[in-house]
Amino acid sequence: MSSGPRFLTLTDVAEVLNTSSAQVYALVRRGELPAIKLGGRGQWRVEAAVLEDYITQLYADTKRFVDSHPFVETEG
Repeated sequence: MSSGPRFLTLTDVAEVLNTSSAQVYALVRRGELPAIKLGGRGQWRVEAAVLEDYITQLYADTKRFVDSHPFVETEG
């Protein structure tokens, strides 16, 4: 069993990703980051394992981007 909680708040996710809660909310609402909505007040939660999968996918996406857009230094 993991050492942390199974579900994270959007604030928790923002801290892990070093971004704002508003940015995490946008990721969730656009469907980029799967989440669940709890209760009548609509509290969002992201499963820790889903967040780890999302981060792994971002690394893969970034690698594909870098591979297809090589950095070329220019003499200046």
